[in-house]
Amino acid sequence: MKAEGHLTSRIAWLRAAVLGANDGILSTASLIMGVAAASADRQEILIAGAAGMVAGAMSMAAGEYVSVSSQADSEAADLERERHELAEDPEFETEELAAIYVERGLEPALARQVAQQLMAHDALGTHAREELGISEITTAQPVLAALTSAASFALGAALPLALVIFTPAEWLVASVPLSTLAFLAGLGALGAWAGGAPVGRATLRVMFWGALAMGITAGIGVLVGRVV
Repeated sequence: MKAEGHLTSRIAWLRAAVLGANDGILSTASLIMGVAAASADRQEILIAGAAGMVAGAMSMAAGEYVSVSSQADSEAADLERERHELAEDPEFETEELAAIYVERGLEPALARQVAQQLMAHDALGTHAREELGISEITTAQPVLAALTSAASFALGAALPLALVIFTPAEWLVASVPLSTLAFLAGLGALGAWAGGAPVGRATLRVMFWGALAMGITAGIGVLVGRVV
């Protein structure tokens, strides 16, 4: 029988990709808006945006790797503890597993039978999944998360940077926020579709926070430009 596919199998890379692209679009566009609002010329805006793209991509990669590595370390420690407990007292671990199945609705005798069979097949894997909530889908993958975040951040940041390059200077302040909101809307819809979530709600959520971030950054840029 053909295995049924589920969207949760995309969790490992989808979260990092959406977060990286969203951050790349929004942070770079906000930076461009802030610098442009301070009356900087195109070259200064482009330099600031390019520096923000590189720094942001490296920061995303490092942050994802460190945070997901911490999760992986915690998972490894839990698995090692569980492996020790299985070796020391397998009968107690069987009863513990049976109790989990009883809570889920099985009769005690059937729950114990299921627990015994699963313990005989793969004791550690069963306890990792049922007791600790660790599975192949949810297992932390630091390198994948870091690479996905860095690449998606750079790709997202390239969109507002392209606007600086190809948009006439007099249209820049208006075109960047409008185009960025369109980019964010597309990203929100794509991420929701890939994850099987409602598209409309995800799109509006991303656009709201994007508009807020750019508005605040532009306001600060105007104030700093006046002072400097």
